[in-house]
Amino acid sequence: MAKKQDKDNMSFLEHLEELRWHLVRSFLAIVVIAILAFIFRDIVFDRIILAPKTPEFFTNRNFCSFSKLVNVPALCINSKPFQIININMAGQFTTHIMVSLIAGIIVAFPYIFFEFWSFLKPALYKKEKSHTSGAVFFSSLLFLLGVLFGYYIITPLSVHFLGSYKVSEQVLNQINLISYISTVASVTLASGIIFELPILVYFLTKIGLLSPEFLKKYRKHSIIVILALSAIITPPDIFSQVLVCFPLLILYEIGIMISKRIIAQEKAKLEED
Repeated sequence: MAKKQDKDNMSFLEHLEELRWHLVRSFLAIVVIAILAFIFRDIVFDRIILAPKTPEFFTNRNFCSFSKLVNVPALCINSKPFQIININMAGQFTTHIMVSLIAGIIVAFPYIFFEFWSFLKPALYKKEKSHTSGAVFFSSLLFLLGVLFGYYIITPLSVHFLGSYKVSEQVLNQINLISYISTVASVTLASGIIFELPILVYFLTKIGLLSPEFLKKYRKHSIIVILALSAIITPPDIFSQVLVCFPLLILYEIGIMISKRIIAQEKAKLEED
């Protein structure tokens, strides 16, 4: 109890000092994981990052099997792996460092969120804390699901389309290393962030900026936005866009249900009071 009172009576500078230590611990977690990723480069590059362009990759094998089943050869993706080249003297080294840092951020995300949540949680009321007890778990779970969806679904489709697209048979595709990795990293991180939509809806509803009526009213508008977003983060073919659009629409509907439940809980509290 004394510790809680001390936190309530902390000055602005003391709050900044506490925030600094949360940031320091988060940064150290990223650095530690980044160092491990740097050391185990064979696993990070050969088995994870470069895997989606190979025929042996899980998604590619299943797409090819499905294409044979339905007799649609176009669904067999990445059956011919393309070559990746490096054109800068320090290109592979700087890419190695960049990838290690990205891996550190992705893997350390649950701990980073936990640190920021630990800083913000004392400012909440007791009832608010009870309703946000699973914030770290659910936000981490959704982020992980988003990253996996981006890695196993969107990335192979993007790699296949962009890596095999040709304006002319006279032009040979030799993909630059940094270009390939930037595509994979941006797709997976964007998917992880997009899957945080239910958490965002939860907090915006809690502070009164969103309501289920608002989300239902602008459902048609949201579908257009989701379609546009799907077109941006996927290759420009209908199959890929529908494949990405479908889970985003599900997340939006889940957001409506979450918002509706929160409003119902708030009304029940008011009736009890």
